[in-house]
Amino acid sequence: MDLLTGLLTGFATAFTPLHLALAILGCVLGTLVGALPGLGPSNGVAILVPLAFSLGLDATATLILLTSVYYGAMYGGRISSILLAIPGDEPALMTILDGHPMARAGRAGEALALSGLASFVGGVLATAGLVLLAPLLARFALLFGPAEYFALYVLAFATLGGLAARNPMKALFAAALGLALALVGYDTTTGIPRYTFGLVELYEGIDFLVAIVGLFALSEVFLFVEKGLRELPHPGRLGRIFVRLSTLRQSLGAMFRGTGIGFLAGVLPGAGASLGSFLAYMLEKRVSDRAGTFGRGDPRGVAAPEAGNNAAAGGALVPMLTLGVPGSGTTAVLLAVLMALDITPGPLLFEQRPEVVWGLVAALFFANLVLLALNLPLVGLFVQLLRVPPRYLMPLVAMVSFVGIHAISNNPFDLQLMIGFGVLGWVLRKLEVPLVPIILGILLGNEMEDNLRRALLIADGDWTVLWRSPLAVGLWTVAVLGFFGPMLVGPWLRRRRARLLEGRG
Repeated sequence: MDLLTGLLTGFATAFTPLHLALAILGCVLGTLVGALPGLGPSNGVAILVPLAFSLGLDATATLILLTSVYYGAMYGGRISSILLAIPGDEPALMTILDGHPMARAGRAGEALALSGLASFVGGVLATAGLVLLAPLLARFALLFGPAEYFALYVLAFATLGGLAARNPMKALFAAALGLALALVGYDTTTGIPRYTFGLVELYEGIDFLVAIVGLFALSEVFLFVEKGLRELPHPGRLGRIFVRLSTLRQSLGAMFRGTGIGFLAGVLPGAGASLGSFLAYMLEKRVSDRAGTFGRGDPRGVAAPEAGNNAAAGGALVPMLTLGVPGSGTTAVLLAVLMALDITPGPLLFEQRPEVVWGLVAALFFANLVLLALNLPLVGLFVQLLRVPPRYLMPLVAMVSFVGIHAISNNPFDLQLMIGFGVLGWVLRKLEVPLVPIILGILLGNEMEDNLRRALLIADGDWTVLWRSPLAVGLWTVAVLGFFGPMLVGPWLRRRRARLLEGRG
């Protein structure tokens, strides 16, 4: 199926009343979630996964809803960053540097409008990049055999969290924990139950949706309870929400440069939107900051990271759809949704389920238009959410989690397991252990084991088959660099970002 035919199929699929309504609903919910400090797109999608499944939607409708939430949360993260200097999520951290000074100078409305336009540019161009790059990568992935897929999964574990991970050893521990949890249940080859401790409920393994909602959503509730559910500062007045034409012309280059580097960061497994926004800001500062205005309310310092993090969101969908390897924490959650819907991401997805892939792409174009329309005239309504005390919001998150999981499985054991994962997530977040590698281990552990077994059976037990082909050697090389590179480069990047945030950059 060529690109034009695929896009026409996608628009025919997406432009139905139900799918358009779900895209609008996802954009609104995602923006609301993104505006709340600390939640972010990963938690937002995880919270709404049970809702999507309890509605009984088909695969295309479910993906349209949740990816619209994803894009909406990326848009919404800038609201509290600009108004309160509290990032809605980590990718919005760099927006504080120039967005909050603009707000203090009485230009909050202009900063919000400019960030909305930059997010639109980054999101639309990244979706176009997804259209062009994903089919090419899918055809390339047909060259993969069991050994290459095993190396690819190792690459995903080695790089996920990448430069954003504070401690690679903790990321390695999290990945090992995830792989151990994936072993629970029947061995797919021998049929022998493993690590079930006699519990019949664990014979089929651990439901990754239960793990995701517990680790992300419930642990967030526990953290809010621990912090005393303090109310947020008052966001203040917005002023006029518009962008002067001169400011827009000045910022166009920043938007395009931020989009390019953000999309590349998103396509790389493990880099994600945080690195995309940081590199976009650093590049723009180096290119444009000749008068020393960055960090003091320069509009280009808002446009670049906002375009970068939204472009990274679109780029992260490329490896997820074509290789079955998530490019970010949120796409790891979306990968779990695909697997729960009995859809196998990978090179054959474009041929076997074109209506799902191309319907999703068309819906993303529409979602960006919806978000632009919402985030310019209606941004004042989203700001009001910052005035709602968290003591009212967190019980709602817990209620959605419990009701949704019970509606999916109708099994009290899953609710107990979800609470256990919530406590585990709370403890691990206190210890600064990343959660995404755990989810990745649960999702990919069985596939990783199966491909290792196939490769060794084909080679009659010869382990050298794992690095015999040039493609496998390349994947192993990138995996080694991806794991050890952050140990060398990561501390410098974090020190640089800290200096920027402290105003010394």
